[in-house]
Amino acid sequence: MTTVVVAAYRVATKPQIGGHFWAYLQYAHGLQQLGCDVYWLERLPAQPDTTALPLFFRRMERYGLGGKAILYRARSDGQGGDVEFVGATATQAEAVFRRADVLLNFHYAIDPRLLGCARRTALVDIDPGLLQFWISTGQLNVPAHDCYLTTGETVGTPSARFSDCGLQWHRIRPPVCLDLWPFTYDPHAEAFTTVSSWSTTDWLKVTENGKTVLRENTKRVAFLQFESLPRHTSQPLELALYTDARDAQDVACLRRSGWRVRHSRDVAGSPEAYRSYVQRSRGEFSCAKASCMDFQNAWVSDRTVCYLASGKPVVVQDTGPSSCLVNGEGMFRFSSVDEAARALDAINSDYGRHCRAARDLAETQFDAKRILEGVLSTTLLAREMVP
Repeated sequence: MTTVVVAAYRVATKPQIGGHFWAYLQYAHGLQQLGCDVYWLERLPAQPDTTALPLFFRRMERYGLGGKAILYRARSDGQGGDVEFVGATATQAEAVFRRADVLLNFHYAIDPRLLGCARRTALVDIDPGLLQFWISTGQLNVPAHDCYLTTGETVGTPSARFSDCGLQWHRIRPPVCLDLWPFTYDPHAEAFTTVSSWSTTDWLKVTENGKTVLRENTKRVAFLQFESLPRHTSQPLELALYTDARDAQDVACLRRSGWRVRHSRDVAGSPEAYRSYVQRSRGEFSCAKASCMDFQNAWVSDRTVCYLASGKPVVVQDTGPSSCLVNGEGMFRFSSVDEAARALDAINSDYGRHCRAARDLAETQFDAKRILEGVLSTTLLAREMVP
């Protein structure tokens, strides 16, 4: 049995962000479906909110990962060793690492000592373009891995608008577990929705006219460019946003323009609530961060593939030419307010057909079993070829 350690990023102490959990669970559950022995590895902050950990461990149990979570943090008490484990003893953790065939790493700043414990390591890039930009400009120092995977279709190709950092990138697609995300057709579903964080601390440090400047790279900037969309369509549009008091003015502005706005914790505060919210929606309307268009990375969100698997048509911002992201059947890609409005009207004119097309797209392009079979083949091939 192949043993895989999935190294996630900031899930255990953020239980109120249900969608974030799904981003990594698709990989963990999909690998389990392929017969792998899967462990969840995660670094905790120096001062973690330990009150969230019991809920996290209950979620692990619910999704077949009971006793398979290894949490760690840098030791601060000076009493031997540099890493302190939570949820497993050091002996148990080390035994898992010794037998692990591959460590599938989503945490770009993972402790390098843990990478050295696994037979094979693979970095999974879920920020295509951005990750390469951060590395090539010295803003991020990523430890060496045996294999590099990316969800960006143009990464490492001649059409990329960014460096490949001298690495060989293997392109994959964001997986969705079709058994956990069944087709849920409801012709009476009302609003096109999405779930997003609003004002993050995501800034790009770029050089313009010989000067270093910071450019905001958030969903806030992206959505405000399409603030007027509700005035161009009769289709109800709803945003479930993670906001705080500083965003009150933006939220009021969106509502005046006709958007429905809810706080994400009210509708997606757990993995189950997140899934239910997606499946009660008529479809998804969503924007992408400016870097996706700047880099033309052909990115698609792990959230969007959940909508597709649920049979919910999606209207998403065009992030560049793609061989798998269709336009006009279950998925529409837009670059302007008018294009977005026309896409919503087109879906509603033949809603049942576009719902079936959405599910078909998930099955043919984003099926976790098929994608993760390729991931295992790619990550384990070099090791198996060693005499």
